[in-house]
Amino acid sequence: MALITLPTKAVDDDIGASVHTSDSRPKLYENEDQDALQKKTSQYLFNYGIKFMPDIICGARGLYVYTAKGHRVLDWTSGQMSCLLGHGHPEIVQTIADHAAGLDHLFSGMVSPPVISLAERLYSLLPPGLDKAFFLSTGGESNEAAIKIAKVYTGKFEIVAVNGSWHGMTAQSLSVQYHYGRKGQGPLMPGMHMLPAPNAYRSIFRKPDGSYDWETELDYGWSLIDQASCGSLAAVIVECIQSSAGIHVLPPGYLKALKKHCERRGMLLIVDEAQTGVGRCGEMMAIMYEDVVPDVLTLSKTLGNGLPLSAVVTSAEIEKVCIERDYNFYTTHVNDPLPAAVGNKVLEIVVRDNLVEHSRAMGNILHEGLRVLQSRYGCIGDVRGRGLMAGVEIVADRKTKLPAIELASSIAQKAYELGVWANLSSHESFGGVFRIAPPITVTKEQIQEGIGMLEQAFASTPGTMPLY
Repeated sequence: MALITLPTKAVDDDIGASVHTSDSRPKLYENEDQDALQKKTSQYLFNYGIKFMPDIICGARGLYVYTAKGHRVLDWTSGQMSCLLGHGHPEIVQTIADHAAGLDHLFSGMVSPPVISLAERLYSLLPPGLDKAFFLSTGGESNEAAIKIAKVYTGKFEIVAVNGSWHGMTAQSLSVQYHYGRKGQGPLMPGMHMLPAPNAYRSIFRKPDGSYDWETELDYGWSLIDQASCGSLAAVIVECIQSSAGIHVLPPGYLKALKKHCERRGMLLIVDEAQTGVGRCGEMMAIMYEDVVPDVLTLSKTLGNGLPLSAVVTSAEIEKVCIERDYNFYTTHVNDPLPAAVGNKVLEIVVRDNLVEHSRAMGNILHEGLRVLQSRYGCIGDVRGRGLMAGVEIVADRKTKLPAIELASSIAQKAYELGVWANLSSHESFGGVFRIAPPITVTKEQIQEGIGMLEQAFASTPGTMPLY
């Protein structure tokens, strides 16, 4: 069967000087012995909760990673959903080199130009009410800090999150992570509550016409929380797109409704934009689709282009109260100059090179290609997402929506062999969903290349239920 040819749309091929297609393999580790490295992996590396892939990655450049055996793979997850501008972006490399040589790390009470510049640039890009920022290392750390802000500001301690969420590995972040990683350590933080997952594909809350009734679902969730609460509700934390849960976009109006629920109960709204922020979804921030200003915004992954950098942004009023109440989140790497310089450069490049618009245009092409695949293979139950974040859910039957995790694993393995890495969420709580989030510097040709390899993987894997 002939491979699909994607419909083409008018796309400005010159958009953004950052769009680069270099695919030359880095020479840093070009002569490594993969078998020897695999043995050392088993001998020396602690398993922190994931099965290591058998291939050893010895290089990364542009949109590609390279194995010790020379296999070139199109990276459709931006590393860990983080390399927003691709691997080894020359301006990011230069920024790192300059600051490693001249301004790398300081005493945590000292302030430096890149930290001030990053805070100022964020202020210029965010809506009023998100005025004050500080910078940490990971998304879990920024969410930990945000939850502490909510508790100190409100004087209350109960936190509400959403089923399927992923907010990090620190104590409070993990306690509001209703997904995976909660077992084996005894009690988590007290006072944590869960709303139903806004899963339009699988929710049992339906209107008479069969459409998703998220309003009733959300109200029902809050009725349960109000019954369970001890009267100390401090905040809600939510992702605009639940990535780890399988790329579930909040329904239109959901975030505004959530904000109203918070206001009604004297709670703060925390929005975690670890993966959706900085242009990934076709807007600078995903909150801009809903015109909602959270009380606290957290950023990570995309802001540092793969370096450990996160941000907590809130209002001057909240900062004032937190100062009065002795808020403290003093860490070794708070406001470090080197990662802040990288974050500032990332934002500069995204704005200068029109990468938000580029992400939106490339996202349209990506989703169009995935929908073509859905029309050709019965095992694709749903295609969803926004901008350059896409989810492809694999099922055994479209009517029953029974997950087909083993089939999805076979497709993923074949796709990787062909040369495209699209992360498969294969744990039971994920349900067999491909998470696709290439760097926003991706070109139309690279999207077509990846779609073509996915097509080959579906075509050559038994059980995909071809419809042609």
